[in-house]
Amino acid sequence: MKILLTQEVTGLGSAGDVVEVRDGYARNYLVPQGLAVVATRGIAKQAAEIKRARAARGARDLAHAQEIAGALKALDIRLTARAGKEGRLFGSVTTGDVVAAVQASGGPALDKRTVVLSAPIKSTGKADVTVSLHPEVTATLTLEVVAG
Repeated sequence: MKILLTQEVTGLGSAGDVVEVRDGYARNYLVPQGLAVVATRGIAKQAAEIKRARAARGARDLAHAQEIAGALKALDIRLTARAGKEGRLFGSVTTGDVVAAVQASGGPALDKRTVVLSAPIKSTGKADVTVSLHPEVTATLTLEVVAG
C-alpha cells in the first residue's frame, strides 16, 4: 500500500515522503496514529506542500540553533556534585545534570538527548560537553564540576 507520511517515522522516512508499506502496518498503525495518510491521485500536491513546509521549518530551526549555540558559548557553567577527598565523584555526571546546570546558569532550555558526553565525567574539574542542536550546528560547552 502506498502512503504519504505526515510525520517522521524512524526507519521509514520523513514527512512528505511517499512510501510503500504492508497493508496491515498502514491500516493498523500508521494511519490510526496520524503518522500517514493513504496515497491517492492528488497526493503529489499534498506531498509537495508538506515538503515545502518542512524546508521552511528547517531553515527557521537552523537560525534558532545558531542563536542557541551563541548563547551557550557565552555561559560559564558550573555544576556542584558530591565528591570524595581526591575529587572523585560519588557516581557520575549525567546528561540531565548538564541540562539542569545550563538552565541554572541562565542558559536556554535543552533536551537531554541533544547533550553528548564523550566519556563519563567522574571527577571534579573542567570537562568539554558537546550539544547537538541541529544536524548542521553543534556547540561545545566547558563544564566546571566542583565538589559540594
